[in-house]
Amino acid sequence: MKSCVVTSPLHYEIREVPIPEPKEGQVQIKMMAAGVCGSDMHIYKGENPNSRYPLIPGHENVGIVTKVGSGCKNIKVGDHVVIDYVIRCGECYQCTHGRGNVCEHVLVRGSGTDGGWREYWCVEEPYVYKIDDSISWKDAALIEPLTIGEHCTARARVCEDDVVFILGTGTIGTIIAQACKLRGARTVICCDISDSSLERSKQFGADYTINSKTQDIAAEVAKITDGHGCTVAFDSACFPGSLTMVMQPGIVCNAGRVVPMGFSTVPEQITTQMINGRELEIIGSRMSLNQWEPTARKMAEGKYHMEGLATTFVKFSEIDKVFENIVHPDPAVKKTVILFDGAED
Repeated sequence: MKSCVVTSPLHYEIREVPIPEPKEGQVQIKMMAAGVCGSDMHIYKGENPNSRYPLIPGHENVGIVTKVGSGCKNIKVGDHVVIDYVIRCGECYQCTHGRGNVCEHVLVRGSGTDGGWREYWCVEEPYVYKIDDSISWKDAALIEPLTIGEHCTARARVCEDDVVFILGTGTIGTIIAQACKLRGARTVICCDISDSSLERSKQFGADYTINSKTQDIAAEVAKITDGHGCTVAFDSACFPGSLTMVMQPGIVCNAGRVVPMGFSTVPEQITTQMINGRELEIIGSRMSLNQWEPTARKMAEGKYHMEGLATTFVKFSEIDKVFENIVHPDPAVKKTVILFDGAED
């Protein structure tokens, strides 16, 4: 089989390796589709301090079960599945208190250990979830990023009377907008510097848009909210200074919730007055927890707007196009999905 390996920053190889056989408790999966995430781009460019090389990227992975090892009870040959990328110990404080996504010993497939940009993969059965056969592979590859939206909006306790502000309308921003609408949020305001991205966000739930390059964010929020501000704000832009931008007076109301989505290591200009003056909640959100099956079920039920969420589809045999776009990004490419042999059948 073929396996894509990032050997060092800005270098990768397509290697011919034996197809792995499932051990006890594992299932063998023929990969059908894999999403390309911003974290995959950072890994290729050498910008992820938690990654080591050589590494097989890919954590947005779906496929068909081709073999099962002894001891497997729930997954069978022929099942369409999505693969959980968060490896947990099950014994630490976090795991025993329902916070396994931030396990003390957490290991992430495609980042801290090998992921799914390969033709076959063996994974422990508890990390494999069956999905409905009716879901196309192009859509199934987006289950993982949709779980991010479901998790962070659950963390933020988004509900019917919320007015939500979202900074950044890339894939995650538009997914958060959609998740907020599914939770019944009254108003969703999306903010970006790209008019095309803002226009696209309207397909996924944005009621209002703000271009922060040409408009004053706080002034526009005041107009939309009659001066009250937003009850929840998500920072899905995640650039140095973006969290400070979201927390400026006039955007988030008193008793509001702020959810930073990124991992920038650059210090922000945030003071305790900015938090306690309005008694804000700063709510961390990492990956997802217990969202795989509910998200796959919602997808099968047609509850997500999928058209246009992924913009670019690349065959695994032409994966060089993925790396070329990482180095020389095309603004029209919002979300790429890699398709393996048979995924278009």
